[in-house]
Amino acid sequence: MNDTDRELLTAAVGRAKRSRDEGNHPFGAVLADRNGAILLEAGNTVGTEKDCTGHAETNLARAASKAYDRDFLRSCTLYTSAEPCAMCSGAIYWSGIGRVVYALSERALRDITGDDPENPTLDLPCREVFARGQRTVTVEGPEGVPGASAVHEGFWRPVDRL
Repeated sequence: MNDTDRELLTAAVGRAKRSRDEGNHPFGAVLADRNGAILLEAGNTVGTEKDCTGHAETNLARAASKAYDRDFLRSCTLYTSAEPCAMCSGAIYWSGIGRVVYALSERALRDITGDDPENPTLDLPCREVFARGQRTVTVEGPEGVPGASAVHEGFWRPVDRL
């Protein structure tokens, strides 16, 4: 992690805040080239598009695969406010993106969301998903950045356990 990585990860957290402000789950992702230039960004669209697959990372991987070829995407980094879920990890893998950097771990996110049915986590680290593939996806995280947890405060409504 260098200063550019931290700035881009902070940008992903900022996109997560905008997603929440737009009426969606608080997740955001940014795609940058090898020089740190932002190419694309995406937020979560589960709420506004009524699409359970509208996660920020999947939305970004979809847009990236339409805009760039796989050879180029291998040199790019996807920065995300929270660790990619199993579905998003698959989308990242198939898009060809070569590196992922995330702020909040899936485990930490589950601690925040609890049993909220809006986030039925699989509790499967993205590293495990990528390890099953035929190509390498470099992963860095969790990396602490300001606001990564705060963007979730008051959003989730965990179900009380009896």
